[in-house]
Amino acid sequence: MMIKQYTDYKKSLSPFERIIPAHWEEKKLMQWYRLKSVQNNDGEELLSVYLNRGVIRYSDSTGKQVHKPSDDTSKYQLVEPDDFVLNNQQAWRGSVGVSKYRGIISPAYYIWEPRNPRVLNPEFMNYLVRDSAVVDQFVLASKGVGSIQRQIYVPYMKTVILAVPPKDEQDKIVDFLNWKIGEMHRFIRETRNEIDYLNELKHSIIVKAITSGLDEDVRKKSSTISFVKEIPAHWEELMLFQIASEQKIPNKTVHHQNLLSLSYGKIKRKDINTKGGLLPASFDTYQIVNDGNVILRLTDLQNDHKSLRVGLATETGIITSAYTCLKPRDNILPEYLYLMLHAYDVSKVFYGMGGGVRQSIGYADIRRMTIPLPPLDEQQAIVDYCYSEQEKIEKLIDNLNDEIAYIQELRVRTISHVVTGKVDVRDIEIPEYETETSDIDDDISEDDDSEEVETVDEEVDE
Repeated sequence: MMIKQYTDYKKSLSPFERIIPAHWEEKKLMQWYRLKSVQNNDGEELLSVYLNRGVIRYSDSTGKQVHKPSDDTSKYQLVEPDDFVLNNQQAWRGSVGVSKYRGIISPAYYIWEPRNPRVLNPEFMNYLVRDSAVVDQFVLASKGVGSIQRQIYVPYMKTVILAVPPKDEQDKIVDFLNWKIGEMHRFIRETRNEIDYLNELKHSIIVKAITSGLDEDVRKKSSTISFVKEIPAHWEELMLFQIASEQKIPNKTVHHQNLLSLSYGKIKRKDINTKGGLLPASFDTYQIVNDGNVILRLTDLQNDHKSLRVGLATETGIITSAYTCLKPRDNILPEYLYLMLHAYDVSKVFYGMGGGVRQSIGYADIRRMTIPLPPLDEQQAIVDYCYSEQEKIEKLIDNLNDEIAYIQELRVRTISHVVTGKVDVRDIEIPEYETETSDIDDDISEDDDSEEVETVDEEVDE
């Protein structure tokens, strides 16, 4: 498929050095849209804004937003289909979109309605306002300090320029993009299904090795563990407190600066000086962890059933004290304890053990949990086997993630080139295609900047 450029271009009125097709019409944002605010619409559906997804139903969100909806929605603003919605603190990041839905949204947004809906295709405008050619202008219209919260200043919005083609051309562009982006979304979805299968395979290998050992011919005995039918006859069954103690070393007097984070089942370094994310003003309430400690995130068991909750520390650092830190005793290898508790995690053992509104538990709740324990030499053999198999599978997963990353970059470039007039798709013959009814959930919400699910109570409210 050959895509050509337009024949004639002209210099854009944008504050950036850009050109647009000569027949496209440029106007200031306020000439295309007018600001509105309609409150007191209790009972309407809640809406949210996600980076790279635009306006969605709150019920379709991941639920990981830091700022949850208020119980009192009387000040929430009415959004109607075709309205343009901006998060006033994060529009500069692209937290904007044209809504397909009627509903209400937080007062922390600006709502703009089209002055003449007949000349605008809302799907085209949704593509356009989230492109860097427009988002870069929101950066200029924002002021503030820091890399996350920057307030957009409405008077500065007067300088934002939108270049829009004729309505029939908008329709053609939307049809083309829905076709091509739909193909990309299907590829991403299918590739993620492959990744899910490989992760399940990796987890099943670990669970089998940890609960049954590596010798399939070994004599077995019945197990008292709920999700394990039999274990090797020479293994012990001990309670968790017999193989690991809880470690609590406060950072208050040490002021350690190596910030760590539990993300996707791995303990990673995190920039302690970053101005973004959910970091507290002081790290005095954090705890010190050491090489060989096993870290468990046993919070939010009610709402979050997907995250990997166990990680192995491989260096000294600090981590939120909302996490449980275990120190292995002499009868268990740190790597084996990690794999064991990982097996319990993916087998969903921790869920249902919690209490309270957020279903959070701690060491006291799991210390009497039964653990199958082989001799140390057999632990090492199981660790070596699991790590070897894990490495092979993770290489395959890394390759698939690279493919997804490439398609995601291609998606951004394709949208940008088409909605800014770099290429002309008017003469492209578009085949019949299956419409994608849902977005690929590869984005974060307007206020979720964590690596996984490090919500406020886990990072700040110790």
